[in-house]
Amino acid sequence: MKHQGRSMTKRTGGRIKPARNKKRYEQGREASETTVGEPRFQTIDSRGNATKTRALSTNVAQISDGAETVHGEIIGVEDNPANVNYKRRNIITKGAIITVEVDGEEKEARVTSRPGQDGQVNAVFE
Repeated sequence: MKHQGRSMTKRTGGRIKPARNKKRYEQGREASETTVGEPRFQTIDSRGNATKTRALSTNVAQISDGAETVHGEIIGVEDNPANVNYKRRNIITKGAIITVEVDGEEKEARVTSRPGQDGQVNAVFE
């Protein structure tokens, strides 16, 4: 879990007592943990007059090989450096290595987008 806000200890090891509680916009949310499966999305309000589309699950990826972009179907997660358990649970995050089917053949690609923030999976061939 990422720590949001300032550290609760000083460099010397002493404790900093918080002057106030977190505001609502400082709080953060649970991770969406995008899985491989039938596409499901969730729209959430973000700060200002904006919205974010979160991908709760998806099986489609846009893969770039430098010159052109092709669409592929996600088969599974091959490796995920963010968390060792994400591979078993088929959770897609930025940096994950996924197996995709493009034109009838299986290839590996590395995810370059943040599906929980962007609502889509962009990747590049390995």
